[in-house]
Amino acid sequence: MFKLISKTIAAVAIVSVALFGSANAKTLKIETHFTASSPNGEVAAQFAKNVEMFSGGSLKVEMFYSSSVTGKSAEVFNSAQTGIIDCDMTGAGYQTGKNAAFQFAGDVMGGYDNPYQQYDFLKFPGAQEAVDALYNKYGMTLIGWWIPGHESLISSKPIPDVASIKDFKFRSPPGMESMIFTALGAKPIVMDFGEVPTALQTGLIDGADYSSLATNYAGGHYEQNKYATYPGFHSMPADHSL
Repeated sequence: MFKLISKTIAAVAIVSVALFGSANAKTLKIETHFTASSPNGEVAAQFAKNVEMFSGGSLKVEMFYSSSVTGKSAEVFNSAQTGIIDCDMTGAGYQTGKNAAFQFAGDVMGGYDNPYQQYDFLKFPGAQEAVDALYNKYGMTLIGWWIPGHESLISSKPIPDVASIKDFKFRSPPGMESMIFTALGAKPIVMDFGEVPTALQTGLIDGADYSSLATNYAGGHYEQNKYATYPGFHSMPADHSL
């Protein structure tokens, strides 16, 4: 995953040197919905260190984890938009309520086999321009994606086939995923990323679309809910840096 965000680091470093120079260090406040101890949070921490190194010290990053400034994952975009923080490192899928096109900048649900295919999407003629226009409409600029790979469902019961999804009450992000799983007979509940651990522990939901197998495991979510889908088939979200 470290290699996957190298282009983003380079872009940030180039911009920082051009704008600030090495003598006047600028600190960017960046917020992510991931916990600091999760694999994704560790990558974000390394990203912050690399930005400082590659910018020659002209740019420093102060990371805020678990949506600790804003409170909810879906609101981090707004916080960056209004200047409460400088950068959003959540995902476009949370913004489908603003514009359905964000679904295609975040997670097309089974559209790609691996992260590299999704990165290649931006190389198609007009793709980068369309994505830029989408973000620019809201006063934001996409610096880059970081894509950890397919997600795995967390479940309190086995999910061996599509039929077993019927009446499966699970946390789902907003947008296309909820629509697809509803059509399959499941009962998705749109819930903020930060609310999932408590909902799982209390049995409010039968499972969750939370993150990758590694992040789910690191968070201890399989201790009570023993089952997972692997390899993931339904979702490979591109978390963005804005």
